[in-house]
Formats: sequence, structure tokens, C-alpha cells
Amino acid sequence: MTNHKNPFFLFLFTLFLTLLLAFPWVSAQEPPKPQPQSWQIDGIVAALDDGHDEVKLDALEQLIAYQPLDWQTVVEKPEDIAQKAANLLQDETIDVWVRASAARVLGNLGEVGVLYVPEILNFIQDQTLDDGARWRAADGLSNLGEAAAPYTPEMLNFLQNTTLGWGVRGRVAEALGNLGQGGVQYIPKMLNLLQDETVDDGVRGLVARALSNLGQVGVPYAPEIGNILQDETVDLVGRTLAAKVLGYLGKAGVKYIAEIANVLQDKTVDNGFSVSAANALKNLGETVPYTPELANILQDKTVDDNVRGGVAEALLTLGEATPPYISDILYFLQDETVDNEVRVRAAIALENLGESSTPYMPNILNFLQDETVEPKVRRSAAIALARSNLGKIGVQYIPEILTFLQDKTIDYGVRYFATEIFTFANFEEASVPYVPEIANVLQDETVNDGVRGWAAKKLLNMGDVGVQYMHDILNFIQDETLNSYVRGQVAYALSNLGEIGVQYIPDILNFLQNETVDSSVRGQAAYALSKLGEIGVQYIPEIFNFLQDETVDPKVRAKAADILEKLAEVGVQYIPEIAHILQDKTVDSSVRGQAAYALSNLGKISVQYMPEILNFLQDETVDSSVRGDVADALSNLGKISVQYIPEILNFLQDETVDPKVRIKAADILEKLAEVGIQYIPEIANILQNETVDSDIRRLAARTLVNLGEVSAPYISDILNFLQDETVNSYFHVRTARALANLRKLELNEVVVILDNVYEPNQLKLEGFERWRFLTYFLSGGTDEVKTLLKWVGLPKSIPTALNYQEGKKTLQLFLQVWNNAQDLPQLQNDLAEKIAVVTRLVSWKSQDSDVLQRHYNNLKAGNFPQANTVESVIQDLHSTKRGVKISPLEKEIAEPIEDATERRNQDKNQNPATTDNKYKNGA
Repeated sequence: MTNHKNPFFLFLFTLFLTLLLAFPWVSAQEPPKPQPQSWQIDGIVAALDDGHDEVKLDALEQLIAYQPLDWQTVVEKPEDIAQKAANLLQDETIDVWVRASAARVLGNLGEVGVLYVPEILNFIQDQTLDDGARWRAADGLSNLGEAAAPYTPEMLNFLQNTTLGWGVRGRVAEALGNLGQGGVQYIPKMLNLLQDETVDDGVRGLVARALSNLGQVGVPYAPEIGNILQDETVDLVGRTLAAKVLGYLGKAGVKYIAEIANVLQDKTVDNGFSVSAANALKNLGETVPYTPELANILQDKTVDDNVRGGVAEALLTLGEATPPYISDILYFLQDETVDNEVRVRAAIALENLGESSTPYMPNILNFLQDETVEPKVRRSAAIALARSNLGKIGVQYIPEILTFLQDKTIDYGVRYFATEIFTFANFEEASVPYVPEIANVLQDETVNDGVRGWAAKKLLNMGDVGVQYMHDILNFIQDETLNSYVRGQVAYALSNLGEIGVQYIPDILNFLQNETVDSSVRGQAAYALSKLGEIGVQYIPEIFNFLQDETVDPKVRAKAADILEKLAEVGVQYIPEIAHILQDKTVDSSVRGQAAYALSNLGKISVQYMPEILNFLQDETVDSSVRGDVADALSNLGKISVQYIPEILNFLQDETVDPKVRIKAADILEKLAEVGIQYIPEIANILQNETVDSDIRRLAARTLVNLGEVSAPYISDILNFLQDETVNSYFHVRTARALANLRKLELNEVVVILDNVYEPNQLKLEGFERWRFLTYFLSGGTDEVKTLLKWVGLPKSIPTALNYQEGKKTLQLFLQVWNNAQDLPQLQNDLAEKIAVVTRLVSWKSQDSDVLQRHYNNLKAGNFPQANTVESVIQDLHSTKRGVKISPLEKEIAEPIEDATERRNQDKNQNPATTDNKYKNGA
């Protein structure tokens, strides 16, 4: 008879599971990547020999997932793995993505993998292969870092192969840039390529990219690079690329700033090179002296827009070196002939100005008011100016900024974004003398809603001096003609009032009851009320009355109910009233949910109300999302809720409870790990109970596998879950892979993993090949598993020949697996077919009759037609080729001869050159 647990068990049990995973050592999120163990590496390596390309790919991706040094430390000979990966890389008969991943693995092997750089280069320059796969392989070169330095000449030659695509060569250029100190000796050769105009321009660009990425190791070569820049016999492409490299050398490139500017003004150079050189100026730092040539670029309309924009952005990153260029930058921003997007990018860079821009504030404000300039450009400038943090020096311009904000002839968006100047510039104290002017902005109904809303929020942040305008602020919030979003923001800002706002709680409560005001706006005000917390204790009776007032929109009351948690912390005497709200079913369920949530967060002082909270969770008349939120809060009770774990576990198996609530509770149960280890058997029971919602069982399985070795005794329960066809195969795969956290699986366990290969309609991502890989991986790739996978589990092909010893070992293995697969009919069907195949491939001896008979008995008992094949083989053992029975004496004489013949055939197969002489000499 099925033992049906109390429904409440299922809910609370799931709650327990959720808490179990939330503690520091058991996370409900993706667990930290474990250090690989030697048996795991053995399993991965075994999978590399599988016939399916997808299995090989899974194995390689598992190796890539480990940090390079992680798995090398557990492998005696990483060079063996490197050789396997290299063999796959060079095997043109397998999938190109497998070969690309093999290159990535070699890249993670460091010095061991660097020996195969030529093979990687051969692969990525094969234009018959997919570009994406070649790029992926090239990433392996980048991962080698300095170890690849000896192959720099080969990589430079690769860059010069103009028959190859830019994407692949770009990846190799990245690898060159990652050489670090190891690439220093090759810098002269790179510089020769940079200035050689017979070399393709694109190749020279890639070389410049590699040199730029070398960073500080290239600084000693700054003079040589500077010479290229100054040498007028070098073509402009080479000089422009030299300018780019110098830009990435920081202070070492500053002395060449004038020459860089001259090159950037040359219109005969490809724009792409010039723009990258202009962008490189950003790295020169604050030591750049004022250079008229750079200012000339900004003013020269014949220079490409992107080059001018790049120079403007660069100049705005120079810190104290920027101010002399501000007027030139503003001139550029006002130039309507320049592409808007280029100017927007430059305008955004104004953010870098800081206090150094303060003397130019009048110029910037004039620019913001210039209606001839595209609003999009000015808005970007306003945002950037606000974020530039003008500091104390900018205080003097507050009157001008306020006047600017009220100027209705200026684009609203520009003014709205300019209001942020007060936020980022920390003008709080400095703004106090200007409170009347800020209030005027709020009161001026001709000013845009957003700007007036800013003024209201600003006043609310200014304490006593601003709160005197509360009447105007509340009127603004209640004005239905204004934008509801802006009003909601102001209502939310009421939470900033602090203690001075307590006197206005009655006004706020009246406002909340005003049904003519949009409920979303009142909801924001209600939330603000909840933030007043303990300072609102004196108004608790009024707040309780408000929360229970059925004439008020439930959504508004639910928002305000957040205050219950704060009030309970300081007003313990009101906990019974909060509990009363929870118990009163005439009160809106959302408000009751907030009361339950508040009690759940109070810890020890509210534990006496746990029964009421649990009753609430069982109330099907309450929306499941509300109950789910309360269930989530139960985790805050921590250890003090241990006494209720049995009730929680009983609740979770109640099928009448909404699965959504129980699933939410399961998330909480994972957080109870610290106090719930003793309940792991109950978690396993949930996992085994097929009447429980599959999502809850999935969370139970996840909890167990994430607990690590402590859950190893429950592997069988997890494996049973993997046979549940109602669960999405994606979760099956994740759960199965996580079994590696527990321990290596035995043969009788891993056959359950293998059985999943036969499941129909699997997701493409989680196909049968993935289950073959997991069979190798989780078993450690033992000889038994490797032999088994040669025959069953949808191998690419099966052996067509077997010697006697191999056949004997295979039949013994099949017998063992058969006994372990009693509940795995699909695997048994496959085994039955392969048993018949193996029995036909081998010449058996009379001593094998026992194992053959046992196979026959198993097949016969299961009504498998392959029993006839085995029976025929058994009969042949007792007959001559003519069908005559062999006497016991004949068998006694024949068997030693058969054994000797078998040994001779084996020797001949292994050592054909010496076998004949060996037997002639009487061996």
C-alpha cells in the first residue's frame, strides 16, 4: 500500500530542500567548478576514442571547461592527452568542430601543447574548413601565451598569407599580442613588416594590432617606432600604423604627439587606420602637452568625421591636459556637417571632464541651448556633463543652471538630463540658498512634467528647508493631468523624508485613500510610507486601520503593508495585531501575505506564530504567488524553525497543495543544509515518490547532488529519478553530470546512465551521444565500460571479428550487465542482440558451455528470439562438424590441442616474424 504523506509535508519539505542549498557550502546556484579527479580525466580520455564525433566533442569540451592547471595536476602524463588531441586535430575524417576543440585543448596544455602549433596553423589555414571552426582553433594559440613564442616566425608568415580570411589571421595576431616577454625578440621583425609597403596593408594592420597588444614590453622600442613615424620615405600606411602603436605605449609615445597629429590629417590614408590611430591617443595619459595640430584636426572639415571624433574623444580623456581643447571640442560638436552618431560619442566623452571643465561652464551651457544643434547630441552632452562631477567649483553656476532648466525654448530632453547635474555634482548644501528658485520650478505649470518632478524630488532631499513645500509636492503627486510615471517617482522619493516626514504621515495616509489618484502612484507613496519604519510607530493604529480598510485598492494596501515588517521590529507589542491581520480571511490576501512575510522575517520572537503561517500557506483561496513569497521568507527563521521540519516534510507530499507553492517551498528547503543533513533520507523519499510533482522531485535531486559526497549513499535514488520519462531530459543531463561531485559510479550504477541513450525524442542538445559520454565520464572509463560501449548504447559500429579471449571476456561482461539491467528493458534488448552476435563470431570450447548456458537461460526466460542462436552454438560444442557426438575421452584429448592452437594463433597475430621459428624449436 502506498504511504501517502500529509500534503503539508510536500510543501514544507520542498521548503527544506531549498534552504539546504542556500548555505555557503551548498549553493542553489551553479556550484563552484570542482577540481577534476584522476578518475574523471580517465573517463574523458576514454571517451576520446569513441566512434561518435559528438562524444569526442563532449569529452574535449569537458577538458576545456577545466582551468588548464586543474587537470594537468591529476594526470601523470599530460603529453599523452596532448597526443590524443593532436591526432584528432589532424584526422580529416572527423567533424571539423571536434578538430577545432582539439586545438583548444592543446592551447590549454601550455608547454605540452605548444609542440603542436604547426598542426594548429595547418588547420586554421585550410580554407576548405568552416571559418568559425578555424577561428575557434586559433583561440587555442592565444591561450598558449608566451609558450608559443618559438613559433612566432611561423605565425608572422601566417599573417602574410593573403589568401586567408581576415578573421582567422586576426586571431593569430591576437596570439602574437599575447606573447608578452616571449615576443620581445621578434619586435624588430614585426617593425620591418610594419614599414614594408610591399606587404599587404591589411597584414601590416594586423602586425600593428599585435604590437599594440604587447603593451609595456614594447616600450624599449618606442624610438624605433617613432623613427618609422617620422621617416617620410615610409609610406603613410606604415607611419599611421606606427602612430597607432605609439598611442598604446602610454607616456613613451607622448613625445611623438605632433607627428601623430600630422599623419592623422593626411586624407590619402585609409580611414580605418587613421581612426584606430586616433583612438589610440586615449592611452597617452595626462602628460600630453597642448598640441595645435590636434586642435586643427577638430576644425578641419576635410578630415574624416570618425577621425575627428576619435581625436575629440581622446582629448576628453586627458584630464588636466583637456581644458585648452574644450572650445575646439565644442566647435566640433556644433558642426552640423559631422555625422550625429560621431558627435554623440564625442559628447558622451564630456563625462571625463570633471572640475577641469568648470571655467568653461558658460560655453557648455550656451552649447546646450543652441537649437541649431541636433537635440540628440545636446542630450548626450547634458548627461555627460551631469556625470562629470563638477564639484565645489561649479556651485557658482547654479543660478545659470536653474535659469536654463526653466527655459521652455530649450529642448525638454536636454533640460531634463541637465537636472542630473545636481545629483552627480553633490550640490546639496550649496543648493540651499536657491530653494525658492527650485520651488519656483516645481510650481511653474508651464515647465515640463519631468523637470518639475526633478524639483519636487530635489526639495524632498533637502530636509527641513525643502519640506516646507510639502503642500506643493503632494499637489503635484495628485495632479492627474501630469505624467503618472514622474508622479510615481516623486511619491517614491517621500521615503527620503526621514524623521521630519513623520508629521506628514496623516497627509500621506489621506493621499493613499484618494481613489481619484492613479493606484500606481499611490502604490509608490505606500512603499515610501513603509520605508519610514520605526519613526512611524506612533501612527501604528492608523496604519493598521488603513491596511484593513476594504474601500482602499488592495494593491495600494499591499504596498503599504511592507511597513509591517519594520514596525514589528520596533513595536513588538503590535505583533499580535500583525498576526490578527494574517488570521483575518476578510482582509485582502496580498495584505495577509505581507503580514505573514513580516512575521517570517522576525525570527525567534515570532516563532510562536509558525502554525498560523503554515495554515496560511495551505489556504488555497490565497493566490499561490503570495503564498510562495511567504514560503520564501521562512528561510529567515533558520535554525529556530528546525522543530517544524517534520511538519514541513509532511506538507510537501500533499498533492492537493498547488505545485507552484510547493516548488517555491522547495527552493527554501535547499537553504536548510546547515540544520537539515539529518533529513537527507526524507529528501531521498521525496525523490523516490513518483506521485510528487516532477519539479519538486527535480529540486530534491538537485539538492542531493549539490551536497557532494555526503549524498553518495543515495546515488541509487538519483539514478532511479533519471529513469523518469516525465522529467525534461535537460534536467536529467544536468543531474547526471553533477553525480561526478559524489563519487565514481560502479558498473551496476552506470548502466542506468547508459540506458538513457535509448530514450526517443531527446532534445538535440541532449542527444544519445551525450549519454554515451556521461557513461565514460562517470565510470572513469574502465576497461569494462569501454568494452561494453563497443557493443551497446548505439555505437557507431560494432566489431566484426573477435579472438577467443576477447569473446570470452565480452560474454562474461554481458552476463554481469544483464543481471544489472533487469529494470532496463531497452538495454536488455540491445544486449540480447549483441550476445547473439558475439556467440557467432567465436569458436567456443567445451569449458565455455556454462557461460553460454546461462546466457541461453536468461534469453529464454525473457522470450528473446536470440536464445535460438545461443542454443545452436551450445549444440555445436557437443558435436563434430558432421554432427557426431564427441566422447569424454575425445574431448580430453582435443581440448589441450585446441588451447595450444589458440595460443599459437595469438602469438602469430602479435609476432608473425618469430612465431614459426618458435614452434619449430618445440616451444
